[in-house]
Amino acid sequence: MPKKRLIAVLIVRDGKVVQSIRFKHTNVIHSNPVHAIEAFNKWAVDEIVVLNVSRQPDASGHFAEVVSRVSRHCFVPLSVGGWIIDSSIAARLLRSGADKLVLNTAFQDDHDLVHVLSRRYGRQCIVCSMDVKRNAEGETEVMVDRGRRATGKSPLEWLRHTEELGAGEILFNSIDNDGARKGYDLDTLELLCAKSNVPVIAFGGVQTWHHLMQGINAGADAVAAANIFHYTEQATRKAKSYLADHGVDVRVEGRSLV
Repeated sequence: MPKKRLIAVLIVRDGKVVQSIRFKHTNVIHSNPVHAIEAFNKWAVDEIVVLNVSRQPDASGHFAEVVSRVSRHCFVPLSVGGWIIDSSIAARLLRSGADKLVLNTAFQDDHDLVHVLSRRYGRQCIVCSMDVKRNAEGETEVMVDRGRRATGKSPLEWLRHTEELGAGEILFNSIDNDGARKGYDLDTLELLCAKSNVPVIAFGGVQTWHHLMQGINAGADAVAAANIFHYTEQATRKAKSYLADHGVDVRVEGRSLV
């Protein structure tokens, strides 16, 4: 059985790493993303995800430069996303050192783009960023366009939709839980993991290492966090030790802990 992965997420706006709270991005954590990457390399994270939340689509060129700088210091798989609106941007990000592409709005607005990228680079290269939010009726609904637009689809409907289009992995995030420090949306996460044919990454809301454990117990193939990893010294190493102590098969510095 594959080992469980621990993933660090960098939210980047205009070239700076920012804190995310319910998809609002104001506080700058690092002025240079490379500094965060260097720390994670030392702390034995399994993968890194870098998401571009800049407000304008023309920021994609600057983001590719950020990815290029980051990739030179990154020694684990690197997934990147945000404003991938055509195949030329995707190609530039991959040439800049990305291993996977994280897509969100394209799964709603540009099915052809998803198809093309999945066929060209392989399903394993395409990560669907599934952002969910509870609507006025209390039902969980998938959102796109940086959490601003509702799709009208449930997470399970969206899961089938994205798998059919060519997604090879799901990055699941709850907008309500993002930065709220109350852990993952476990009910939705467990439902997704039970039905998904592709790996699911849990993301959004981690405040304690126990929250990571809850994500694993819900069925996630990998657990991810952003804010907590930036504010805790040797965070990912401590997180992995906690998971290993609780019987989770994880890997640190190329060797199994359990």
